[in-house]
Amino acid sequence: MKQTTATLKKYLAAMPECHVLVIGDIMLDRFVYGNVERISPESPVPVLSIKQETMTLGGAGNALSNLASLGIKPHIIAAIGNDDTGRKIASLVSEKRADADMLVMCDDRPTSIKTRFIAAHQQLLRTDAEDIRSIQPATEAAILAKAAEIIPAVHAIIMSDYGKGLLTDTIIKQVMALANERGIPVLVDPKGTDYSRYRGAAVVTPNRKELSEATNKAPTKTDEEITEAGRTLLQTSGIKAVLATRSEDGMTLLSADTPDKPVHLSTEALEVFDVSGAGDTVIATVAASLAAGATLEEATILANKAGGIVVAKTGTAAIRAEELLKRLDEDAAENKADANRRALILDREHALEQVIRWKAQGLKVGFTNGCFDILHYGHVTYLNDARDKCDRLIMGLNTDDSIKRLKGPDRPVNDQDARANVIGALGSIDLVVLFGDQPEEDDKASRLIEFLQPDIYFKGGDYTVDQIPEAPIVQAYGGEVMVMPVYEGHSTTGTIEKMKQNG
Repeated sequence: MKQTTATLKKYLAAMPECHVLVIGDIMLDRFVYGNVERISPESPVPVLSIKQETMTLGGAGNALSNLASLGIKPHIIAAIGNDDTGRKIASLVSEKRADADMLVMCDDRPTSIKTRFIAAHQQLLRTDAEDIRSIQPATEAAILAKAAEIIPAVHAIIMSDYGKGLLTDTIIKQVMALANERGIPVLVDPKGTDYSRYRGAAVVTPNRKELSEATNKAPTKTDEEITEAGRTLLQTSGIKAVLATRSEDGMTLLSADTPDKPVHLSTEALEVFDVSGAGDTVIATVAASLAAGATLEEATILANKAGGIVVAKTGTAAIRAEELLKRLDEDAAENKADANRRALILDREHALEQVIRWKAQGLKVGFTNGCFDILHYGHVTYLNDARDKCDRLIMGLNTDDSIKRLKGPDRPVNDQDARANVIGALGSIDLVVLFGDQPEEDDKASRLIEFLQPDIYFKGGDYTVDQIPEAPIVQAYGGEVMVMPVYEGHSTTGTIEKMKQNG
Protein backbone atom coordinates (compact mmCIF):
# COMPACT_ATOMS: atom_id res chain seq x y z
CA MET A 1 0.00 0.00 0.00
CA LYS A 2 2.94 2.37 0.37
CA GLN A 3 3.24 4.65 -2.62
CA THR A 4 5.85 7.27 -3.39
CA THR A 5 4.93 10.90 -3.04
CA ALA A 6 5.87 11.41 -6.69
CA THR A 7 3.31 8.79 -7.77
CA LEU A 8 0.48 10.35 -5.76
CA LYS A 9 1.43 13.83 -6.95
CA LYS A 10 1.26 12.57 -10.53
CA TYR A 11 -2.42 11.77 -10.07
CA LEU A 12 -3.13 15.17 -8.56
CA ALA A 13 -1.38 16.84 -11.48
CA ALA A 14 -3.47 14.85 -13.97
CA MET A 15 -6.85 15.72 -12.40
CA PRO A 16 -7.44 19.02 -14.29
CA GLU A 17 -7.63 17.01 -17.52
CA CYS A 18 -10.22 14.59 -16.15
CA HIS A 19 -14.04 14.71 -16.18
CA VAL A 20 -16.17 13.29 -13.36
CA LEU A 21 -19.98 13.19 -13.33
CA VAL A 22 -22.12 13.40 -10.20
CA ILE A 23 -25.70 12.12 -10.35
CA GLY A 24 -27.84 12.45 -7.26
CA ASP A 25 -29.87 14.46 -4.79
CA ILE A 26 -28.80 18.08 -4.74
CA MET A 27 -29.93 20.56 -2.11
CA LEU A 28 -29.16 24.02 -0.81
CA ASP A 29 -27.50 24.34 2.59
CA ARG A 30 -28.49 27.64 4.22
CA PHE A 31 -26.73 28.81 7.37
CA VAL A 32 -28.23 31.61 9.47
CA TYR A 33 -25.85 33.07 12.07
CA GLY A 34 -26.71 35.39 14.92
CA ASN A 35 -26.66 36.15 18.63
CA VAL A 36 -28.96 34.99 21.40
CA GLU A 37 -29.35 37.56 24.17
CA ARG A 38 -32.85 36.86 25.48
CA ILE A 39 -35.67 34.34 25.74
CA SER A 40 -38.91 34.95 23.88
CA PRO A 41 -41.75 36.29 26.06
CA GLU A 42 -44.17 34.26 23.94
CA SER A 43 -42.59 30.88 24.63
CA PRO A 44 -39.49 29.57 26.47
CA VAL A 45 -37.30 29.58 23.37
CA PRO A 46 -34.21 31.66 22.50
CA VAL A 47 -34.56 34.67 20.23
CA LEU A 48 -31.93 34.68 17.48
CA SER A 49 -30.84 38.13 16.31
CA ILE A 50 -29.72 37.42 12.75
CA LYS A 51 -26.35 38.86 11.67
CA GLN A 52 -25.35 36.85 8.59
CA GLU A 53 -26.57 34.23 6.12
CA THR A 54 -24.60 31.97 3.79
CA MET A 55 -25.70 29.46 1.17
CA THR A 56 -23.71 26.53 -0.20
CA LEU A 57 -24.35 23.45 -2.29
CA GLY A 58 -25.40 20.44 -0.24
CA GLY A 59 -25.98 16.76 -0.83
CA ALA A 60 -24.65 15.78 -4.25
CA GLY A 61 -23.57 19.40 -4.61
CA ASN A 62 -20.94 18.91 -1.90
CA ALA A 63 -19.35 16.10 -3.92
CA LEU A 64 -19.35 18.51 -6.88
CA SER A 65 -17.66 21.20 -4.77
CA ASN A 66 -14.92 18.78 -3.74
CA LEU A 67 -14.29 17.75 -7.34
CA ALA A 68 -14.03 21.38 -8.41
CA SER A 69 -11.59 22.16 -5.58
CA LEU A 70 -9.41 19.23 -6.66
CA GLY A 71 -9.19 20.73 -10.15
CA ILE A 72 -11.39 18.12 -11.83
CA LYS A 73 -13.69 19.19 -14.66
CA PRO A 74 -17.00 18.49 -12.86
CA HIS A 75 -20.46 17.69 -14.20
CA ILE A 76 -23.71 17.18 -12.32
CA ILE A 77 -27.14 15.82 -13.20
CA ALA A 78 -29.81 16.51 -10.60
CA ALA A 79 -33.38 17.72 -10.21
CA ILE A 80 -34.30 21.17 -8.92
CA GLY A 81 -37.63 22.93 -8.49
CA ASN A 82 -38.88 25.85 -10.53
CA ASP A 83 -38.26 28.22 -7.63
CA ASP A 84 -35.76 30.74 -6.24
CA THR A 85 -33.91 28.00 -4.36
CA GLY A 86 -33.45 26.03 -7.57
CA ARG A 87 -32.19 29.10 -9.39
CA LYS A 88 -29.71 29.74 -6.56
CA ILE A 89 -28.43 26.16 -6.90
CA ALA A 90 -28.02 26.64 -10.66
CA SER A 91 -25.97 29.77 -10.01
CA LEU A 92 -23.73 27.99 -7.48
CA VAL A 93 -23.27 25.04 -9.86
CA SER A 94 -22.06 27.44 -12.56
CA GLU A 95 -19.57 28.92 -10.09
CA LYS A 96 -18.09 25.42 -9.73
CA ARG A 97 -17.37 25.38 -13.50
CA ALA A 98 -20.16 22.84 -14.12
CA ASP A 99 -22.90 23.19 -16.75
CA ALA A 100 -26.11 24.23 -14.98
CA ASP A 101 -28.06 23.18 -18.09
CA MET A 102 -27.55 19.57 -16.97
CA LEU A 103 -29.92 20.27 -14.06
CA VAL A 104 -33.51 19.18 -14.70
CA MET A 105 -36.11 21.73 -13.55
CA CYS A 106 -39.33 20.25 -12.16
CA ASP A 107 -42.67 22.01 -11.77
CA ASP A 108 -44.08 19.29 -9.52
CA ARG A 109 -41.62 19.42 -6.63
CA PRO A 110 -39.70 22.07 -4.70
CA THR A 111 -35.93 22.31 -4.46
CA SER A 112 -34.62 20.74 -1.26
CA ILE A 113 -33.27 23.27 1.24
CA LYS A 114 -31.89 22.72 4.72
CA THR A 115 -31.66 25.76 6.97
CA ARG A 116 -29.49 25.76 10.08
CA PHE A 117 -29.78 28.46 12.74
CA ILE A 118 -26.53 28.97 14.63
CA ALA A 119 -25.48 31.09 17.61
CA ALA A 120 -21.99 31.07 19.16
CA HIS A 121 -21.02 28.02 17.05
CA GLN A 122 -23.99 26.11 18.48
CA GLN A 123 -26.76 24.90 16.16
CA LEU A 124 -30.12 25.88 17.63
CA LEU A 125 -32.43 24.40 15.00
CA ARG A 126 -32.50 22.86 11.54
CA THR A 127 -35.46 23.06 9.19
CA ASP A 128 -35.90 20.91 6.06
CA ALA A 129 -38.13 21.90 3.14
CA GLU A 130 -38.23 19.03 0.65
CA ASP A 131 -40.24 16.41 -1.21
CA ILE A 132 -38.67 12.96 -0.90
CA ARG A 133 -41.06 11.11 -3.20
CA SER A 134 -39.52 9.44 -6.25
CA ILE A 135 -39.28 11.70 -9.27
CA GLN A 136 -41.99 11.51 -11.95
CA PRO A 137 -41.45 9.42 -15.14
CA ALA A 138 -40.97 12.56 -17.25
CA THR A 139 -38.18 13.78 -14.95
CA GLU A 140 -36.66 10.29 -14.93
CA ALA A 141 -36.60 10.26 -18.72
CA ALA A 142 -34.95 13.70 -18.82
CA ILE A 143 -32.30 12.58 -16.34
CA LEU A 144 -31.51 9.47 -18.39
CA ALA A 145 -31.31 11.48 -21.62
CA LYS A 146 -28.75 13.82 -20.10
CA ALA A 147 -26.83 10.87 -18.66
CA ALA A 148 -26.64 9.16 -22.06
CA GLU A 149 -25.34 12.42 -23.54
CA ILE A 150 -22.53 13.08 -21.04
CA ILE A 151 -21.37 9.63 -19.86
CA PRO A 152 -19.20 8.84 -22.93
CA ALA A 153 -17.12 11.96 -22.13
CA VAL A 154 -16.39 11.27 -18.45
CA HIS A 155 -13.77 9.19 -16.66
CA ALA A 156 -15.70 8.34 -13.48
CA ILE A 157 -19.24 8.66 -12.07
CA ILE A 158 -20.44 9.34 -8.54
CA MET A 159 -23.97 8.36 -7.51
CA SER A 160 -24.80 10.52 -4.51
CA ASP A 161 -27.87 8.94 -2.88
CA TYR A 162 -29.44 10.98 -0.08
CA GLY A 163 -32.81 9.22 -0.35
CA LYS A 164 -34.57 12.27 -1.79
CA GLY A 165 -36.14 10.47 -4.73
CA LEU A 166 -33.82 11.08 -7.70
CA LEU A 167 -31.89 7.80 -7.82
CA THR A 168 -34.71 5.46 -8.76
CA ASP A 169 -34.02 1.81 -9.51
CA THR A 170 -34.43 2.55 -13.22
CA ILE A 171 -31.89 5.40 -13.20
CA ILE A 172 -29.37 3.40 -11.18
CA LYS A 173 -29.68 0.36 -13.45
CA GLN A 174 -29.45 2.26 -16.74
CA VAL A 175 -26.60 4.55 -15.67
CA MET A 176 -24.70 1.53 -14.36
CA ALA A 177 -25.18 -0.24 -17.69
CA LEU A 178 -24.05 2.80 -19.72
CA ALA A 179 -20.94 3.15 -17.55
CA ASN A 180 -20.00 -0.52 -17.46
CA GLU A 181 -20.26 -0.77 -21.25
CA ARG A 182 -17.47 1.81 -21.47
CA GLY A 183 -15.40 0.65 -18.49
CA ILE A 184 -16.20 3.80 -16.50
CA PRO A 185 -16.09 3.22 -12.73
CA VAL A 186 -19.25 4.09 -10.79
CA LEU A 187 -18.83 5.04 -7.13
CA VAL A 188 -21.87 5.10 -4.84
CA ASP A 189 -22.51 7.05 -1.66
CA PRO A 190 -25.32 4.69 -0.58
CA LYS A 191 -28.65 5.02 1.20
CA GLY A 192 -30.95 2.41 2.69
CA THR A 193 -30.25 -1.22 3.50
CA ASP A 194 -30.56 -2.99 0.12
CA TYR A 195 -27.25 -2.47 -1.65
CA SER A 196 -28.08 -5.00 -4.35
CA ARG A 197 -29.74 -2.06 -6.16
CA TYR A 198 -26.18 -0.78 -6.73
CA ARG A 199 -25.06 -4.03 -8.39
CA GLY A 200 -22.16 -3.39 -10.77
CA ALA A 201 -20.73 -0.44 -8.83
CA ALA A 202 -16.94 -0.24 -8.66
CA VAL A 203 -17.10 0.78 -5.00
CA VAL A 204 -19.61 1.87 -2.36
CA THR A 205 -18.61 4.09 0.57
CA PRO A 206 -20.83 3.40 3.60
CA ASN A 207 -19.93 4.73 7.01
CA ARG A 208 -19.77 2.39 9.99
CA LYS A 209 -23.48 2.79 10.83
CA GLU A 210 -24.62 2.35 7.23
CA LEU A 211 -22.50 -0.79 6.83
CA SER A 212 -24.10 -2.28 9.92
CA GLU A 213 -27.62 -1.47 8.71
CA ALA A 214 -26.90 -3.01 5.30
CA THR A 215 -25.73 -6.29 6.87
CA ASN A 216 -28.61 -7.04 9.25
CA LYS A 217 -27.20 -4.97 12.13
CA ALA A 218 -23.82 -6.72 12.07
CA PRO A 219 -21.28 -5.31 14.58
CA THR A 220 -18.83 -2.90 12.96
CA LYS A 221 -16.59 -1.64 15.74
CA THR A 222 -13.30 -3.50 15.34
CA ASP A 223 -11.17 -4.21 12.26
CA GLU A 224 -12.34 -7.81 12.31
CA GLU A 225 -16.03 -6.87 12.54
CA ILE A 226 -15.72 -4.32 9.75
CA THR A 227 -13.98 -6.92 7.59
CA GLU A 228 -16.65 -9.55 8.20
CA ALA A 229 -19.50 -7.13 7.52
CA GLY A 230 -17.75 -5.94 4.34
CA ARG A 231 -17.35 -9.49 3.09
CA THR A 232 -21.03 -10.16 3.70
CA LEU A 233 -21.97 -7.06 1.75
CA LEU A 234 -19.74 -8.06 -1.18
CA GLN A 235 -21.29 -11.52 -1.27
CA THR A 236 -24.88 -10.28 -1.25
CA SER A 237 -24.78 -7.12 -3.36
CA GLY A 238 -22.79 -7.72 -6.54
CA ILE A 239 -20.63 -4.68 -5.76
CA LYS A 240 -16.93 -4.90 -6.65
CA ALA A 241 -15.47 -3.17 -3.58
CA VAL A 242 -16.48 -1.65 -0.23
CA LEU A 243 -14.69 1.35 1.25
CA ALA A 244 -15.98 1.70 4.81
CA THR A 245 -15.34 5.07 6.41
CA ARG A 246 -14.87 4.75 10.18
CA SER A 247 -14.61 8.31 11.49
CA GLU A 248 -11.74 8.55 14.00
CA ASP A 249 -10.68 4.95 13.20
CA GLY A 250 -9.84 5.62 9.56
CA MET A 251 -11.01 3.47 6.63
CA THR A 252 -11.20 -0.15 5.53
CA LEU A 253 -11.08 -1.25 1.88
CA LEU A 254 -12.30 -4.69 0.81
CA SER A 255 -12.34 -5.94 -2.77
CA ALA A 256 -14.44 -8.78 -4.17
CA ASP A 257 -11.31 -10.01 -5.97
CA THR A 258 -9.32 -10.29 -2.71
CA PRO A 259 -11.88 -10.47 0.15
CA ASP A 260 -9.32 -12.07 2.48
CA LYS A 261 -6.91 -9.13 2.15
CA PRO A 262 -8.59 -6.12 3.74
CA VAL A 263 -6.67 -2.83 3.81
CA HIS A 264 -7.03 -0.87 7.05
CA LEU A 265 -5.90 2.77 7.02
CA SER A 266 -5.54 4.74 10.24
CA THR A 267 -7.05 8.20 10.35
CA GLU A 268 -4.85 11.00 9.03
CA ALA A 269 -6.72 13.72 10.93
CA LEU A 270 -4.59 16.13 12.95
CA GLU A 271 -7.64 16.90 15.06
CA VAL A 272 -11.35 16.21 14.51
CA PHE A 273 -13.59 19.29 14.70
CA ASP A 274 -16.45 18.43 12.33
CA VAL A 275 -17.18 15.34 10.23
CA SER A 276 -19.90 17.10 8.19
CA GLY A 277 -19.39 16.35 4.51
CA ALA A 278 -16.33 14.14 5.07
CA GLY A 279 -18.01 11.28 3.18
CA ASP A 280 -18.46 13.54 0.13
CA THR A 281 -14.78 14.48 0.30
CA VAL A 282 -13.75 10.83 0.42
CA ILE A 283 -15.87 9.67 -2.50
CA ALA A 284 -14.92 12.72 -4.60
CA THR A 285 -11.20 12.14 -4.00
CA VAL A 286 -11.48 8.44 -4.84
CA ALA A 287 -13.39 9.24 -8.04
CA ALA A 288 -10.94 11.97 -9.06
CA SER A 289 -7.97 9.69 -8.40
CA LEU A 290 -9.45 6.80 -10.39
CA ALA A 291 -10.21 9.21 -13.23
CA ALA A 292 -6.54 10.29 -13.16
CA GLY A 293 -5.32 6.68 -13.47
CA ALA A 294 -4.79 5.59 -9.87
CA THR A 295 -5.57 2.11 -8.62
CA LEU A 296 -8.35 1.81 -6.04
CA GLU A 297 -5.74 1.31 -3.31
CA GLU A 298 -3.85 4.43 -4.36
CA ALA A 299 -7.09 6.39 -4.60
CA THR A 300 -7.98 5.27 -1.07
CA ILE A 301 -4.64 6.54 0.27
CA LEU A 302 -5.30 10.00 -1.19
CA ALA A 303 -8.92 9.96 0.04
CA ASN A 304 -7.78 9.08 3.55
CA LYS A 305 -5.44 12.05 3.56
CA ALA A 306 -8.17 14.31 2.17
CA GLY A 307 -10.68 13.16 4.78
CA GLY A 308 -8.14 13.79 7.52
CA ILE A 309 -7.76 17.38 6.35
CA VAL A 310 -11.45 18.30 6.05
CA VAL A 311 -12.54 16.93 9.45
CA ALA A 312 -10.05 19.34 11.02
CA LYS A 313 -12.13 22.19 9.60
CA THR A 314 -15.43 23.50 10.95
CA GLY A 315 -18.59 23.12 8.91
CA THR A 316 -19.01 21.40 5.56
CA ALA A 317 -15.75 22.06 3.72
CA ALA A 318 -14.23 20.89 0.42
CA ILE A 319 -10.72 19.54 0.03
CA ARG A 320 -8.33 21.65 -2.05
CA ALA A 321 -5.60 20.24 -4.28
CA GLU A 322 -3.05 22.56 -2.62
CA GLU A 323 -3.89 21.11 0.79
CA LEU A 324 -3.34 17.56 -0.44
CA LEU A 325 -0.03 18.55 -2.05
CA LYS A 326 1.09 20.15 1.21
CA ARG A 327 0.18 17.01 3.17
CA LEU A 328 2.07 14.81 0.70
CA ASP A 329 5.16 17.01 1.04
CA GLU A 330 4.94 16.86 4.85
CA ASP A 331 4.61 13.07 4.75
CA ALA A 332 7.53 12.81 2.35
CA ALA A 333 9.72 14.86 4.69
CA GLU A 334 8.77 12.64 7.61
CA ASN A 335 9.34 9.44 5.64
CA LYS A 336 12.70 10.72 4.41
CA ALA A 337 13.70 11.46 7.97
CA ASP A 338 12.69 7.95 9.02
CA ALA A 339 14.53 6.37 6.09
CA ASN A 340 17.70 8.30 6.86
CA ARG A 341 17.33 7.69 10.61
CA ARG A 342 17.36 11.44 11.11
CA ALA A 343 14.89 13.36 13.20
CA LEU A 344 12.75 16.17 11.87
CA ILE A 345 14.08 19.62 12.89
CA LEU A 346 11.08 21.93 13.13
CA ASP A 347 10.02 25.25 14.60
CA ARG A 348 7.52 25.14 17.45
CA GLU A 349 4.37 25.66 15.32
CA HIS A 350 5.21 22.87 12.87
CA ALA A 351 6.34 20.70 15.79
CA LEU A 352 2.88 21.08 17.33
CA GLU A 353 1.26 19.92 14.08
CA GLN A 354 3.50 16.84 14.14
CA VAL A 355 2.66 16.11 17.80
CA ILE A 356 -1.07 16.34 17.05
CA ARG A 357 -0.62 13.98 14.09
CA TRP A 358 1.24 11.44 16.21
CA LYS A 359 -1.35 11.59 18.98
CA ALA A 360 -4.15 11.15 16.44
CA GLN A 361 -2.45 7.90 15.42
CA GLY A 362 -2.52 6.72 19.03
CA LEU A 363 1.22 7.19 19.60
CA LYS A 364 2.63 8.14 23.00
CA VAL A 365 4.83 11.23 22.69
CA GLY A 366 7.79 11.82 25.03
CA PHE A 367 9.84 14.97 25.54
CA THR A 368 13.22 15.79 27.06
CA ASN A 369 15.47 18.80 26.81
CA GLY A 370 19.04 19.96 27.31
CA CYS A 371 22.11 21.60 25.80
CA PHE A 372 23.81 18.46 24.45
CA ASP A 373 26.88 20.43 23.54
CA ILE A 374 29.25 17.49 23.24
CA LEU A 375 27.44 14.18 22.89
CA HIS A 376 28.73 11.41 25.18
CA TYR A 377 27.88 7.95 26.50
CA GLY A 378 25.66 9.27 29.27
CA HIS A 379 23.54 11.24 26.80
CA VAL A 380 23.08 8.36 24.38
CA THR A 381 22.19 5.83 27.07
CA TYR A 382 19.72 8.21 28.73
CA LEU A 383 18.00 8.97 25.43
CA ASN A 384 17.78 5.30 24.47
CA ASP A 385 16.19 4.48 27.83
CA ALA A 386 13.68 7.32 27.42
CA ARG A 387 12.77 6.27 23.87
CA ASP A 388 12.03 2.75 25.15
CA LYS A 389 9.22 4.22 27.25
CA CYS A 390 7.38 6.11 24.47
CA ASP A 391 6.56 5.82 20.76
CA ARG A 392 8.09 9.14 19.69
CA LEU A 393 10.73 11.22 21.50
CA ILE A 394 11.12 14.98 21.07
CA MET A 395 14.34 16.77 21.95
CA GLY A 396 14.00 20.36 23.14
CA LEU A 397 17.44 21.80 22.40
CA ASN A 398 18.70 25.01 23.99
CA THR A 399 19.76 27.68 21.50
CA ASP A 400 23.29 29.09 21.57
CA ASP A 401 22.13 32.23 23.42
CA SER A 402 20.38 30.13 26.01
CA ILE A 403 23.50 28.03 26.62
CA LYS A 404 25.63 31.14 27.08
CA ARG A 405 23.25 32.29 29.79
CA LEU A 406 23.39 28.89 31.47
CA LYS A 407 27.01 27.83 30.97
CA GLY A 408 28.97 31.03 30.37
CA PRO A 409 30.43 32.94 27.42
CA ASP A 410 32.75 30.10 26.33
CA ARG A 411 29.87 27.76 25.56
CA PRO A 412 28.56 26.18 23.48
CA VAL A 413 31.48 24.41 21.85
CA ASN A 414 29.23 23.39 18.93
CA ASP A 415 26.62 25.77 17.49
CA GLN A 416 22.90 25.00 17.53
CA ASP A 417 22.69 23.80 13.93
CA ALA A 418 25.52 21.33 14.48
CA ARG A 419 24.02 20.13 17.75
CA ALA A 420 20.55 19.72 16.24
CA ASN A 421 21.85 17.61 13.37
CA VAL A 422 24.07 15.43 15.58
CA ILE A 423 21.34 14.75 18.15
CA GLY A 424 18.82 14.24 15.34
CA ALA A 425 20.99 11.51 13.83
CA LEU A 426 20.40 9.32 16.88
CA GLY A 427 17.87 6.57 16.37
CA SER A 428 16.22 7.48 19.68
CA ILE A 429 15.19 11.00 18.59
CA ASP A 430 12.21 11.64 16.30
CA LEU A 431 11.95 15.43 16.43
CA VAL A 432 14.22 18.32 17.44
CA VAL A 433 12.90 21.76 18.47
CA LEU A 434 15.17 24.66 19.43
CA PHE A 435 14.06 26.92 22.28
CA GLY A 436 15.38 29.76 24.43
CA ASP A 437 15.76 32.59 21.93
CA GLN A 438 12.29 34.08 22.31
CA PRO A 439 11.57 36.74 24.95
CA GLU A 440 8.63 34.78 26.33
CA GLU A 441 10.59 31.53 26.65
CA ASP A 442 12.81 30.37 29.49
CA ASP A 443 15.97 28.29 29.59
CA LYS A 444 14.15 25.34 31.19
CA ALA A 445 11.74 24.71 28.25
CA SER A 446 8.64 25.26 30.39
CA ARG A 447 6.86 27.31 27.71
CA LEU A 448 7.72 24.80 24.98
CA ILE A 449 6.42 21.90 27.08
CA GLU A 450 3.19 23.79 27.77
CA PHE A 451 2.83 24.49 24.03
CA LEU A 452 3.51 20.95 22.77
CA GLN A 453 1.93 19.06 25.72
CA PRO A 454 3.83 15.76 25.36
CA ASP A 455 2.43 12.68 27.10
CA ILE A 456 5.63 12.10 29.11
CA TYR A 457 8.31 14.53 30.24
CA PHE A 458 11.67 12.84 30.90
CA LYS A 459 14.14 14.39 33.35
CA GLY A 460 17.56 12.89 33.98
CA GLY A 461 19.06 13.18 37.45
CA ASP A 462 18.72 12.41 41.14
CA TYR A 463 15.42 14.23 41.66
CA THR A 464 11.97 13.64 43.03
CA VAL A 465 9.09 14.81 40.85
CA ASP A 466 8.22 17.68 43.20
CA GLN A 467 11.75 19.08 42.73
CA ILE A 468 11.36 19.42 38.95
CA PRO A 469 10.31 22.97 37.90
CA GLU A 470 8.51 21.74 34.79
CA ALA A 471 6.46 19.11 36.66
CA PRO A 472 3.47 21.32 37.58
CA ILE A 473 3.05 22.36 33.93
CA VAL A 474 3.09 18.75 32.73
CA GLN A 475 0.73 17.56 35.45
CA ALA A 476 -1.69 20.45 34.84
CA TYR A 477 -2.61 19.15 31.37
CA GLY A 478 -2.60 15.48 32.47
CA GLY A 479 0.90 14.48 31.38
CA GLU A 480 3.35 12.23 33.21
CA VAL A 481 6.76 13.19 34.62
CA MET A 482 9.36 10.42 34.62
CA VAL A 483 12.77 10.72 36.32
CA MET A 484 15.51 8.79 34.55
CA PRO A 485 18.82 7.62 36.12
CA VAL A 486 22.03 9.51 35.43
CA TYR A 487 25.27 7.86 34.44
CA GLU A 488 28.08 8.94 36.74
CA GLY A 489 31.42 9.91 35.26
CA HIS A 490 29.98 11.19 31.99
CA SER A 491 29.31 14.91 31.44
CA THR A 492 30.04 17.59 28.86
CA THR A 493 31.85 19.72 31.45
CA GLY A 494 34.01 16.77 32.44
CA THR A 495 34.79 16.03 28.81
CA ILE A 496 35.87 19.63 28.19
CA GLU A 497 38.10 19.63 31.30
CA LYS A 498 39.72 16.38 30.20
CA MET A 499 40.41 17.87 26.76
CA LYS A 500 42.01 20.91 28.35
CA GLN A 501 44.23 18.74 30.57
CA ASN A 502 45.27 16.57 27.66
CA GLY A 503 45.96 19.67 25.59
